[in-house]
Amino acid sequence: MSAKPVLPARRSRLWRTAAALAVLLGLAGYLLVQYITGGPGAPVCTVRAEGDEEAYELSPEQAGNAATISAVASARGLPERAVTIALATAMQESGLRNIDYGDRDSVGLFQQRPSQDWGTVRQIMDPVYSAGEFYQHLAKVPGYSRLPLTVAAQKVQRSGYPQAYAKHEANAARLTGALTGRDPGAMTCTESRPVDSEPGGAAAVRAKLVREFGPAVLPRTAGAGGRGAGGGQTLTVPVRQSGAGADGDTARRGWQLATWAMAHAAELRIEQISYAGRMWSAADAEKGWQRRPGNGAASAERDVRIITAK
Repeated sequence: MSAKPVLPARRSRLWRTAAALAVLLGLAGYLLVQYITGGPGAPVCTVRAEGDEEAYELSPEQAGNAATISAVASARGLPERAVTIALATAMQESGLRNIDYGDRDSVGLFQQRPSQDWGTVRQIMDPVYSAGEFYQHLAKVPGYSRLPLTVAAQKVQRSGYPQAYAKHEANAARLTGALTGRDPGAMTCTESRPVDSEPGGAAAVRAKLVREFGPAVLPRTAGAGGRGAGGGQTLTVPVRQSGAGADGDTARRGWQLATWAMAHAAELRIEQISYAGRMWSAADAEKGWQRRPGNGAASAERDVRIITAK
């Protein structure tokens, strides 16, 4: 019986190195998933209105999708109740994540089905399109704003589990208050890494604002305001001209825009947001909204100022 061949030492070391590398790559992948999807130590957005005993937490990804859903409602002139119904529906259907899978051919935030005439997969995977489709169907429900949330959502979704939407109503209402500006500064987000390699900048913020809120959000006279103190690009949004109504609605509109910017900060590489004498900075994100040094200039009281990475 012949002796078993001995693996050369060099080859053995290569195998050990490869195995160690595979373990490290697996760990890195796990940590990245945890970071993005909300595992321990991941960035988090917290919603807590004044007087709230409980806070609602969600990941930056979820916050960005929720902000888009709210913005599309604003562009269509829909009431808060429509936003709450839409958010509770997306919470149940996808966990506020834009997923490309689901029951049968369901995809996207609202798990809409191409085979049921909701659009193509590519269209449905666009949060602006899918939110618009949801609202279009919701607006056709007579008296939807007065119906129980489960009834209104079910008339749009035709779900097999209509009562499941009810468990999300309280958090959807909290989130609605923050995203519509009714509860000023109610949402704060910790710093989050960019979600992709796409460039940010004031132009990207402007394009996304217009696409989600509609052209009226940024009058032609508004736009980039030069460079920030750290070399970043600045975009100033004049709140009174951005679709706000009476004076009572101006502050609310300002907070709506400022909160939207915070929710999309990672995607758009936003480093600083200022409004009404308060400021959020990605570098000090854990401190939330802070009083702006010197309480800001007069323009800071009426405009939303966004500074992106250089």
